[in-house]
Parts: sequence; C-alpha cells; structure tokens
Amino acid sequence: MMTDKKDTLIHGGDRQSFLEKFGREPLDFSANVSPLGVPETVRKRVAFSLDRQDRYPDPLCRRLRRKIGEREGIPGEWVLCGNGAADLIWRIVMTMEQGVPALLTAPAFAEYEAALRFRKAAVHYAVLRPERNFDLPPDYPEQIPEGGILFLCRPDNPTGRMPGEEMCRNVLETAADRHTLVVMDESFFPFLTDPAGSSALCRLEEFPNLIVLKAFTKIYGMAGIRLGCCFCSDPSRLNAVRNAGQPWAVSGIAQEAGLAALEDRAYVERVRKLICTERPFLENELKNAGFHVIPGAANYILFQGPRELGDLLARRGILIRDCSNYRGLEPGWFRTAVRTREENRKLIREIRAVKEVLDGNRCE
Repeated sequence: MMTDKKDTLIHGGDRQSFLEKFGREPLDFSANVSPLGVPETVRKRVAFSLDRQDRYPDPLCRRLRRKIGEREGIPGEWVLCGNGAADLIWRIVMTMEQGVPALLTAPAFAEYEAALRFRKAAVHYAVLRPERNFDLPPDYPEQIPEGGILFLCRPDNPTGRMPGEEMCRNVLETAADRHTLVVMDESFFPFLTDPAGSSALCRLEEFPNLIVLKAFTKIYGMAGIRLGCCFCSDPSRLNAVRNAGQPWAVSGIAQEAGLAALEDRAYVERVRKLICTERPFLENELKNAGFHVIPGAANYILFQGPRELGDLLARRGILIRDCSNYRGLEPGWFRTAVRTREENRKLIREIRAVKEVLDGNRCE
C-alpha cells in the first residue's frame, strides 16, 4: 500500500514509497550521495562504538568540531554540528525575526523555502532561466534585501551550476552593506575537481555575516546517519543557531562516524575520481539519447525529457528525481545522480528502452 497523498515526500531518496508500491528495492539515482556506500572505516568505528551508546553524546560535539576545524584550517570554535544540513538550515532560519525579507533562487533546495515559510518570511525569488543554463542573473546582487537572509547553493541543487568567484564576491559585499545574512550551502563541494580552491570558508573572517553549510551525508554516503556542519566567524550568531535546536541533535554514533570519515582521505579521492570520470560519460549518453542536458559540476545531472520518463523507469526498477515540484521547473525536468559505470550503463539502457516505447517503436 502506498502512503497517503498527504504524506508524499518532496525529496529524492524515497526508497520506502518505491518499495511499498513495487515490492522491491530500486536502483536509486534520485539521491545525490556517494555511489561507493559508507566507508569501511566508518562502518568499523560505528560498530566499535555501539557498546558506549548507553551514554549521552557530547551536546557540543567538541572532538568532532576540533577535527573538522583542523581539516578545514579554521578554528573549531567557528564550527557547529547538526543532524544533517537540513537541521542546520531550519535552526539558522529560526534565529531570524518573523517576516524577515529573504532571497531564494528558483529552482532551489526545498528546505530553504520550507523553513522560511514556517518563519513567515517575505520571500523573493531570483528566477533561473533554462536558456541561460540556470546561471544566476547578472542583477542578482541588486536583488539582495536589506536586513534579511539569502541562501545560495554551490554547486547549485538541482542544476549543478557553479556561481563564479566574481559573482560570489559581489554577493558577499552587497549583503554585508545591506546587513543581510548569507548562507552558502556547500554540501556538494567535495565532489568538485578542486573543492578547496573556491570555497567560501576562506571568506569567513572577512564576512561575519556569512554562514557556510557542509554535509557528511553526500560525499561519505552517510544519509542515514545524519551529520552536517556549519561555519561562522561570529560567535554570537553561531551560539544563537546552536540554541535554536535541541542539545543532543547529533547522536554518539554520528559523532564517531564523522571522526572516522575525516580520517579517510583516500575514500574521498576515490569518490571524486569516479565522479570526474562518470559525469562526462553520463552527460554524453543522455545527450546521445536526445535529452537536453544542463552542463554542471556536481555529482548529479539536470536534464529535460518526456514527462512520463520517471514513471516508466520506476516500473523498470529505477528511481530518478522528478523535478517538477521545484519552483520554476515544469514537468519533464529530471535529475539523476552520477553512480558507477555499471549502474550508469543500466540507467542508459533502460532510458533508451523507454524512449523506444514512447516513440512507438516498442511495446511496454
């Protein structure tokens, strides 16, 4: 039995609904996580820590924050850990006054708007156009409100586009002049070829109105463990974000998993190398299949095809992200994760088979 319509989820990775509808697990391209699974170092650390889970976890995540700070080259006091990046998004918004002016791109990750709407924010949208490959409009900095908040995802979700350095600098300077909080979501940054080169972390000291988000969920394949972090050089703001949620948001298991993950640099390099190889392969295959593909930099690809594509692939055991519930995207826009070569080839085979059905050259 499927879940009630009122319980339908808006994000990718909804394997349970697929399982209840089709009676089997999908090959999941709808969630943008590492295709290599949870690192072995994390598995071992989590298993070893189970005997200590009768104790309360450190609510301040002190060991983990110090380790993250060492890895990123910033003070551990500038780090706050949460139950995934989504937890921190909601906490950040809860520190703002009700009715705060806010700027979002359209499309954008749904939790930004969900949290802002809950806070009764006055949301304005900078519309990203497909004819410009969904790049930020040149006048984006001019749209930044006074005394408000904006969310900017780098690389963008769902488009995979990467705002340039000059644009980001203009955004930060304009927002500082207008006393607006900038939340840079870098959850997918580790998948980039040179993730350290253009991170907003290097701007933290210069811009105390900047918060940078990162997630262990994506690069380490730890979606079920739930661990994210944010960075800010303003101690009062970071403390307000901490106090906007429960004290034990990060479980003991998640903290141990994070510590183990940070030690496994080789795993990250393997994932990055795989994405660097497989993304162009999958992009080209989608283009050769006749789809309009948005060139991007992340571990996922946004493309346009027949609106029935998602449903027909699901019947064949494959789950991709239908993006029609993103603000600014109409039916026919889809997002697929980049996975292993074997999995990517299976996706393309099934897509071609579905296209033959839709073109009338084959019966389903």
